[in-house]
Amino acid sequence: MKKFSTFYIALILLFLFAPIAVLIVFSFNAGASTSTMTGFSFKWYLELFRNSEILGALKNSLILAVSSSLIATVLGTAAAFGIHHMRNKHLRRSLMTATNIPMMNPEIITGISLMFLFVFVGGMLGLKTKLNFWTMLIAHVTFNLPYVILNVLPKFKQMDKSLPEAALDLGCTPMQSFFKVQLPAILPGVLTGLTMAFTMSLDDFVISYFTSGIDFQTLPVLIYSMTKKNVKPTIYALSTIIFVIILVMLLLSNLEKNSDERIRAKKAKEEKKRQEAILRAQKRRRQGKLQEEQPVSLLARKRRKPSFYLKLVAVICACSIAISVFVAIGLYGEKTLTLNVYNWGEYISDGSEGTLDTNQEFERYCEEVLGKKVRVNYVTYTSNEDLYAKLSTGAVSYDVVIPSDYMIARLASEELLEELDFSNIPNYETCIPEDFRGLYYDPDNKYSVPYTYGMVGIIYNANVVDEADTGNWDLMWNEKYSKQILQFNNPRDAFGTAFYKLGLDVNTTDTSVWDRGLEELKKQRPLLKKLVMDEVYNMMESGEAAIAAYYAGDYLTMVDNQAENVDLQFYYPERTNLFVDAMCIPKGAQNKELAEIYINFMLSEEVAIANAEYICYASPNSLVFNSETYKEDMGEEAYEILYPSEFDFAASYDQNCYKDLDKATKEYYNKKWEELRTAS
Repeated sequence: MKKFSTFYIALILLFLFAPIAVLIVFSFNAGASTSTMTGFSFKWYLELFRNSEILGALKNSLILAVSSSLIATVLGTAAAFGIHHMRNKHLRRSLMTATNIPMMNPEIITGISLMFLFVFVGGMLGLKTKLNFWTMLIAHVTFNLPYVILNVLPKFKQMDKSLPEAALDLGCTPMQSFFKVQLPAILPGVLTGLTMAFTMSLDDFVISYFTSGIDFQTLPVLIYSMTKKNVKPTIYALSTIIFVIILVMLLLSNLEKNSDERIRAKKAKEEKKRQEAILRAQKRRRQGKLQEEQPVSLLARKRRKPSFYLKLVAVICACSIAISVFVAIGLYGEKTLTLNVYNWGEYISDGSEGTLDTNQEFERYCEEVLGKKVRVNYVTYTSNEDLYAKLSTGAVSYDVVIPSDYMIARLASEELLEELDFSNIPNYETCIPEDFRGLYYDPDNKYSVPYTYGMVGIIYNANVVDEADTGNWDLMWNEKYSKQILQFNNPRDAFGTAFYKLGLDVNTTDTSVWDRGLEELKKQRPLLKKLVMDEVYNMMESGEAAIAAYYAGDYLTMVDNQAENVDLQFYYPERTNLFVDAMCIPKGAQNKELAEIYINFMLSEEVAIANAEYICYASPNSLVFNSETYKEDMGEEAYEILYPSEFDFAASYDQNCYKDLDKATKEYYNKKWEELRTAS
């Protein structure tokens, strides 16, 4: 039985720490793969300390966690004091129930409700930007409060009730009684609540995601935005550093605990000797050898000096208040112009691995050429729907956004985009060919400037898949490769593969056509290994799966990181999805002219090439696809995949792109998608 218990505990520890061990190992990988070690290197640690975006997000997370946990600790301790001294037990129970609501409520409900509250209040106050650092701070304090109260309240109950009364009898004021007698007694609970609040705040993603504004992005939100592509090994390096710091702190804490236990044991031994001496003295008194001594009151003992931990908490509070003030000054007291850019994660050259830092170059350009001090506040999202949620609620105000074609059409129809002044974007006339003008989502070229475009193709492992089976969509339904096929885990793309295979209109509003698509997907479902989005990277790179439909630009990323036993290849079926992502300015942008200058800057040759090389998507900019340097850097094979020589974009786009469908159609195909997932 003992051996089984040991094995069981070892198994639990293995499941808990194996993922962390893998993360640590691959943080020292010379390559970017999470499946193949290509050599030992500190490359990603060096890259981490050069990455201003990650370090900035980490700094924001620490500032928010420290500030919110300290405020929550002060408020929570005061609340616990009040609840403990309530005489009405029914009111006390009601308050405890209300206190537990933020803790028991699903985080997504809390996040959404707080977002709507902040938007409503901000609208009443006439604020242009309703979400910012302060809304995040209020949200974090809100969900931290219950944890502090639940840690402090039991300490009040355990405390000797006569202590504060005795302190008052000896001349203390109620405030002195609390700080000199009660606070030292409940300090372990206060520190535990503070630690838990700090941890919860540092780790939070869901509530931060819904209450964050344009000026403050935390590390969890940044990491989530990176999942559009692979999470970079710089995050593995950061996670390893955080893990090691926490481990060291735990070891030091255990050492201090053991030291405290030894001190307590020594004191207990001394107390035992003292009691024995008192007993001997009493015995001698009874025998008349000593005069009777007056008892010494416990409250008359010499008071101990304030605890070191109490001093430490005071210092941390002071530092936190100072940091909060500096952050507020930094965020709202700047004299520089701030350009708020909202883009997909991993969708701009950011200076990593020796690439051009686009936003930093724009700041330098503004200072040197325009004579303006400009700061680019760059925030990322993971889907067009996330972007729409932020813009449609009016919660935040951005200057530049880069949505996909169908979302541009939707935003324009709802009057959520500004018309562009192309006199501030002269590069548009020389860089963007006619093929990328007047497209369905912006027929009059009023609202957008194309940034990238691409197509969906089929990726396959040539070591597993026969060449004769490739060339069309039938490969995704081939029974020979059962349980080795990956399908999109979203309804529009999944139905799209079935529609293209059957030769159907992907933008139809006919429900019977969607039913036909559903039947085709039901035939495919038993053959699938998994429905995926970002998981496709690791599964295809490692050889865990052999076939997947995905974007051409992402295939090029996978090829660079594939395992030695994997040979990834790519082809376009005859019909497939085409998309365009374009730069736009949202309605009510605070710096519209500066936003247009930024868009023009993004079209300049050096910047456009750097961005195209970094994100590996096709560029509609003629300065890019006609550049010999760009062709050489990308390589002949990659260039042919991105820009097929026999492909006519203008002739194929309107027929094969996804368009924004009416509400009834979207509800219908979402219902059918859930039916497919439930049935499987």
